[in-house]
Amino acid sequence: MSLYYNLIFAILSAEIILFTIISLPLPSKLRAPLLNAISKPFQSVQVQVSIKSILIFILILFIDAFNKCYSIEQQLKEIPPGAPYVDRSEIQAKRFYAQRNLYLTGFTLFLTLITNRTYSLVGELIEVKKTVRGGALVDDKALVELKEELKAKNEEINSLKEKAKEFSEEYDKI
Repeated sequence: MSLYYNLIFAILSAEIILFTIISLPLPSKLRAPLLNAISKPFQSVQVQVSIKSILIFILILFIDAFNKCYSIEQQLKEIPPGAPYVDRSEIQAKRFYAQRNLYLTGFTLFLTLITNRTYSLVGELIEVKKTVRGGALVDDKALVELKEELKAKNEEINSLKEKAKEFSEEYDKI
């Protein structure tokens, strides 16, 4: 495997570890600081540009590996049935390497997208949990106030009904 495919494998391994850490079912008290620690290096503009450049390079290698796989398949189809076994095995070895490179780059690109989406979903989950926990106390106070207001309105309605009944009785007398 060439140097850049070794580097892509290292990137894929790092993404797998990062995805595993993000996906672990940790309590919110541990998950929030962990996500903040993970995201700190990625907030730098230089790091973001570097990552985008690397991903574009991996995409180019993916397209190249796809083209190689296609051309090797065409070579295999062109080999006559009576061709020596050595020629066929060499082409099949090339096909194996081209497919390996295709899968390696494809999985790396795919896992990048999945990791990014998972990170954003976990971040949203943490925010929603904070809102629910913080909002529950506010809602309890607001709920008590609303119940008191409802009780006052019900008392007011009852007193208005009694007055309406009294007015109705006086009207009937007249």
